[in-house]
Amino acid sequence: MCPVQGRTMSPVRGHQTARRVSFCQLWYPENPSLGDKIARVIVYFVALIYMFLGVSIIADRFMASIEVITSQEREVTIKKPNGETSTTTIRVWNETVSNLTLMALGSSAPEILLSLIEVCGHGFIAGDLGPSTIVGSAAFNMFIIIGICVYVIPDGETRKIKHLRVFFVTAAWSIFAYIWLYMILAVFSPGVVQVWEGLLTLFFFPVCVLLAWVADKRLLFYKYMHKKYRTDKHRGIIIETEGDHPKGIEMDGKMMNSHFLDGNFTPLEGKEVDESRREMIRILKDLKQKHPEKDLDQLVEMANYYALSHQQKSRAFYRIQATRMMTGAGNILKKHAAEQAKKTSSMSEVHTDEPEDFASKVFFDPCSYQCLENCGAVLLTVVRKGGDISKTMYVDYKTEDGSANAGADYEFTEGTVVLKPGETQKEFSVGIIDDDIFEEDEHFFVRLSNVRVEEEQLAEGMLPAILNSLPLPRAVLASPCVATVTILDDDHAGIFTFECDTIHVSESIGVMEVKVLRTSGARGTVIVPFRTVEGTAKGGGEDFEDAYGELEFKNDETVKTIRVKIVDEEEYERQENFFIALGEPKWMERGISGVRFFLNQSNSQER
Repeated sequence: MCPVQGRTMSPVRGHQTARRVSFCQLWYPENPSLGDKIARVIVYFVALIYMFLGVSIIADRFMASIEVITSQEREVTIKKPNGETSTTTIRVWNETVSNLTLMALGSSAPEILLSLIEVCGHGFIAGDLGPSTIVGSAAFNMFIIIGICVYVIPDGETRKIKHLRVFFVTAAWSIFAYIWLYMILAVFSPGVVQVWEGLLTLFFFPVCVLLAWVADKRLLFYKYMHKKYRTDKHRGIIIETEGDHPKGIEMDGKMMNSHFLDGNFTPLEGKEVDESRREMIRILKDLKQKHPEKDLDQLVEMANYYALSHQQKSRAFYRIQATRMMTGAGNILKKHAAEQAKKTSSMSEVHTDEPEDFASKVFFDPCSYQCLENCGAVLLTVVRKGGDISKTMYVDYKTEDGSANAGADYEFTEGTVVLKPGETQKEFSVGIIDDDIFEEDEHFFVRLSNVRVEEEQLAEGMLPAILNSLPLPRAVLASPCVATVTILDDDHAGIFTFECDTIHVSESIGVMEVKVLRTSGARGTVIVPFRTVEGTAKGGGEDFEDAYGELEFKNDETVKTIRVKIVDEEEYERQENFFIALGEPKWMERGISGVRFFLNQSNSQER
């Protein structure tokens, strides 16, 4: 049995102090040996880590619940002055209020609970843990966390405080909290917290939240300043900015012929309403350049993941993320990406259980097309495979914007492809609009939908009983049902780059082929010099044979191949590398031979 020491009280300056309580004297020997000390250190450390993880897991669940509450959103309809309406998403909870109340409670829950446990367990006498933990945590956030956040900003970059007025209010209250704590513990009633002091301190909290909310909503004198609203790129949250009075705005902040939404004034400019759409198109364009083999659905999933990982996140997210990483639960965003990828792959296999004898699969072949801007039109091929090809089949198609826009870069097209009996493929065209403006390569999509067989429609109307009893021919959409069309600009000579940054080949390959691509234009004949550059692999026939020369890209030609002979020494060697450098491209005018030269190493692109 472990005897328990009692607690003794002694009056000191009008209040009581408590001696530390020991629950087991076995852990307080008088002269422990070195081995005993080492064993105790190990036990204490393991117990500390175990309890730390336990508290963090509980806090993780609590913070996840708070995150669900504060992230609730609702859709609102905005009516613009020209009569058009648009729908956007706003948060139910005000960001400032949620950060100061629920978020602060969730992130500080462990130290608050520790303080309560100690104070209640010691007869409402402060110990060494509780108040010091709360004050130390606040000081750590104010000095260490802010200092690290400022220090880690990369050189040459800047960061801006989003809500500067709220920052000033909360900073002032934070400094006042330290002053007030000193006053009640050292001036008003030294060493004792009176009831009125505690109640007044508690009353300060809603006052702080109210003032921060006023600063965030720009009430009081802020209402006399002009407000302009825009939609946030990543979450659709309506954001306010301030400036001078534009025309049509009265002194009370209302706009002439303004429209109200739920009693709140929300004027939005047409340009800024479409900002979110343009941002998503930009992301899709970048992803398409990096992953040309992906279809539209996969690109949309990747764009959603990109937006999720780059959008502003609450402190609850980062706390949960840190806890999951420490406990080995994994990265939240990576898990989301894996689930979405799994979902996408499962969707593409929805029709795999259809019998090959009765289901005709309809898809694009190929799924990726390239055309020059001056081609006039691009032909796309729809293929059906399997099933009964003696039946007439219909499938609808429709163009969708990517980085290319209908009406400006291509002609919006929709219609129906009819595959007559015996036909296994059919072509249709989409018009391409040519202009004399230099543009980056752009792309758009063509989606198949609503595939159907003629006999199914007849049977459905005439013989419903037979429809349920006979295995009638069917048709399903198969992957890829979305085609990507890339429009190559022809108003520029082009940008020359390698297809891949790095290529791994075996020593026994003999001849290695490297593709050089011509993008963002294909006008005229251009000469591009190239040469091999030694790395750890040596040229001159030792590891590879030196290669140099010129690639001649004729008008509208977009791909050329460089061939380098690899020497097989038939003996073990570690991995070696060498580079291929491109020189300065040279425009060749028609009928005139241009000057051919190489740039020095510093101006070359290497692989």
